[in-house]
Amino acid sequence: METISWPDFEKVEMRVGTILEANDFPKARNPSYQLIIDFGPETGIRKSSAQITHLYRKEDLIGKQVVAVVNFPPKQIANFISECLVLGAVGDKKEVVLLEPGMKVANGQRIA
Repeated sequence: METISWPDFEKVEMRVGTILEANDFPKARNPSYQLIIDFGPETGIRKSSAQITHLYRKEDLIGKQVVAVVNFPPKQIANFISECLVLGAVGDKKEVVLLEPGMKVANGQRIA
């Protein structure tokens, strides 16, 4: 594992957001949802593609707070532009468990 410096870590902008919408993404290469996430007034609402269909149903994601990297450049995935990277723990079978705060916090709070 490569080590990074503290200034490198500080460049990664991780924020908490609340999922507003979760939609099927049939054009994705791997089973995925299209997420619409509210990161508060400073960062705003962002879209993300997330390969989380193994453990999560769309209807259970609405209102869930998640942690995401919000300062990556937009990435086109099929016909969708992903504007942030939702973080999760990836298991042996590629199932993803979303990272979420242990209690409700304000949208946009920075992870440090």
